[in-house]
Amino acid sequence: MKTPSGEAPASHPPSGSNSGAFEAGPLPTEKVHLPPAPEGKYLAILTLGALGVVFGDIGTSPLYALRECFVGHHPIPPTPGNVLGILSLIFWALVLTISVKYLAIVLRADNRGEGGILALMALLRPPAGSGLGRHALLVVLGLFGAALLYGDSIITPAITVLSALEGLEVVTPAFTPYIQPIAILILLALFSFQKWGTAGMGAIFGPVMLLWFAVLAVLGVVHVFDAPQVLGAVNPLHAVRFFAHNGGVGFLLLGSVFLVITGGEALYADMGHFGAKPIRTGWYTLVLPSLLLNYFGQGALLLTKPETAANPLFEMVPKWGLVPLVILATAASVIASQAVISGAFSLTRQAIQLGYMPRLRIDHTSEKEIGQIYLPSINWALAGACIWLVLSFRSSGALAAAYGVAVTATMGITTVLLYVHARNAWKVPRAVALPIASLFLVIDLAFFGANIVKIAAGGWFPLVVAGFVYLIMTTWKKGRVILAERLREATLPVDVFLQDVEKRSPTRVKGTAVFMDRIPEGIPPPLLHNLKHNKILHERVVFLTVVTDEVPRLKEKERTRCEFLGPGFWRVTLHYGFMENPDVPRALRKLKLDGRGFEPMDTTFFLGRETLIASKRPGMAIWREHVFAWMARSEGRATAFFNIPPGRVVELGLQVEL
Repeated sequence: MKTPSGEAPASHPPSGSNSGAFEAGPLPTEKVHLPPAPEGKYLAILTLGALGVVFGDIGTSPLYALRECFVGHHPIPPTPGNVLGILSLIFWALVLTISVKYLAIVLRADNRGEGGILALMALLRPPAGSGLGRHALLVVLGLFGAALLYGDSIITPAITVLSALEGLEVVTPAFTPYIQPIAILILLALFSFQKWGTAGMGAIFGPVMLLWFAVLAVLGVVHVFDAPQVLGAVNPLHAVRFFAHNGGVGFLLLGSVFLVITGGEALYADMGHFGAKPIRTGWYTLVLPSLLLNYFGQGALLLTKPETAANPLFEMVPKWGLVPLVILATAASVIASQAVISGAFSLTRQAIQLGYMPRLRIDHTSEKEIGQIYLPSINWALAGACIWLVLSFRSSGALAAAYGVAVTATMGITTVLLYVHARNAWKVPRAVALPIASLFLVIDLAFFGANIVKIAAGGWFPLVVAGFVYLIMTTWKKGRVILAERLREATLPVDVFLQDVEKRSPTRVKGTAVFMDRIPEGIPPPLLHNLKHNKILHERVVFLTVVTDEVPRLKEKERTRCEFLGPGFWRVTLHYGFMENPDVPRALRKLKLDGRGFEPMDTTFFLGRETLIASKRPGMAIWREHVFAWMARSEGRATAFFNIPPGRVVELGLQVEL
């Protein structure tokens, strides 16, 4: 497929907003010139960093993936034919899904350097004249795919930490009663550490994962020599014979084989942190060879010692190496968990900025890295859910039944969105794009079909989480659209207002009044309330709307749009990308109106504080209106979200019937 042209997406009509002056809006149309790909020493540094962030999830799969094929929910005996068949499926899953689909193709679908299913969804635009119906369906798919990733963010820490600690059982069964308590303590420590940021730990993440992959490779090489015939698993005929011999059970075992690629979506989601080239370099030069060698080594061990199927990775080391390997595996599992937790924070911020979630408190944990953020509410929700999983499922084997359903669905959705993007943006002919997308979709659906039978055994959990998150996102988005419509109904046209001001000549006081305006048209209701009750106007009045464009970041010259409305009245629109945090005072300090700037002590911000009342008017079901009203009451303060000094804010109440 062709690479993207580098052009920013076309303009998109405004949608419902997320906050008092926040809505998705038009996109800049100029070409975007991305920085050149890193080379040399800088590439090596970025690749090492990517090892510690991007590959944690997929890199810890050897802890449990092959084991689940032989002692999981659909166990089969570790006969030579079965071992070679499973290894063949693992080899081709890693090659076709990760190496070809994600690394070679999906990583090219970047949104100004950012990846992930929401970034991909934001790239999609309905072709001229095609209507919005098809685009609406793609948005629904993208949102549900993003919602599914929250389930992955909950399961990954629980299953990786448990599977690492279960190596203690190989040391001595006496450790068995203590595995769950230790796992809970590690998870509590991990989530408690989030508020301090990952800058300190980040320095050791890369080297630890480098050591982890080196150990995986060495263990694999040592045992491959015990049964070199396992290397013949690269022949896909072994996979074909495996299905022919095992029938329906063989198909169901795809659900366990899928565990080797569960971190594939994370490679795309974390692309913005390092870029595509370091991720590809790390995968092809270290991660893929290490994983394949280790899986082949585990397979060779099973051929020579079938009784080791209960925990083949830890059975690969001598007794003296068990405790060090458990410690290293636990460190790797913590790093894998950190990656998905940070991913959940980033995904939530994107959803907030795009108007699909209410404002939440966002803390920055680094003065240098804008991407290092902490969301307390999301952090402790994930922590509570992870601990509940450990207590409920009790083992990584039981949790494996819950793992896979969400990720397979997200991968299938990514394939569909990628096909549309390839046709619309890359102009790939249908004769080329359709067969390639169909191949990937068949693989995705095969994995999804094998995983869907896990629903009763635990696969329901990520689907319930996804359904809840999807309900939250769609209710919030639709509610903001309805709220904007209700406010628009009560909006006074600008020309009518200015004529009335000229006629009545209200008292004008010194200073600047900034009225945060959800709708970039008409007169903001807070201004009308202020004029009605206080009978004054400031000498300079600014109607300010903060707009989030469906691109990750904007240049400073794209940030501000100003419109002169009349003597002393201006409308200002500030544009931000969905990976940026709005800083209203900072943007205003760079702006001059009437030849004057904005003095902080002479500027007062007026915000509307709506009280929402559910009604039977057309819009949403009344129960969803109640949910939306509750979310609106619970969302974070606009002052903190827009970085406005609380001492310079006046809030005016407004009752709105939905």
